Amino acid sequence: MGKAGGGPTRQVATSFVDLEPQLLRRLLRAKDRIDAASHEDWPIPRLAQVAHVSEAHFARSFRVAFGLPPHRYLLTRRIERATALLRDTDWPITDIAFQTGWRSLGTFGRIFRDINGVSPGEFRAAIERERDALAAVPHCVLSAAHRPDLSAAVSEKRRQAQRATKGSPNTERDDESGHPGGRPVRA
Repeated sequence: MGKAGGGPTRQVATSFVDLEPQLLRRLLRAKDRIDAASHEDWPIPRLAQVAHVSEAHFARSFRVAFGLPPHRYLLTRRIERATALLRDTDWPITDIAFQTGWRSLGTFGRIFRDINGVSPGEFRAAIERERDALAAVPHCVLSAAHRPDLSAAVSEKRRQAQRATKGSPNTERDDESGHPGGRPVRA
């Protein structure tokens, strides 16, 4: 079937499953480049070249495949990296902004707030408050909260002991209670 101009009608992919596997691999290659160097500039022409497709096709297909336009994806990756640095380092916010690829501290702050709901300074202050609150909890309480649940290990040992005394492995299926065949085991 042709268009009024006589050329073939081309279907446009509208969901991830509509994309050809080869195109998807090319888009993933471009996405991986963004992920590996989100601090760099990644204009559409450069990304389209990495994916070996036209600029318009790249922009349209990237959005279909990953749910975001390429530029918004890049900004999101930069903010994720900045969030990790704010949480894990004591670097000044300005240094973090420039380290993650932002040329303007104002733009960094605006986009950070758009994505996280708070400014970078408010985010860091909240993290520090959480650390202070955690430091106020006695060590013994923190240790108790992080102890492994041993009841599962004890139940498993009981099941193994029961199987060993019967001489054959238990073929009945355990129910939600953890007891073989749904019956309590008396130890």
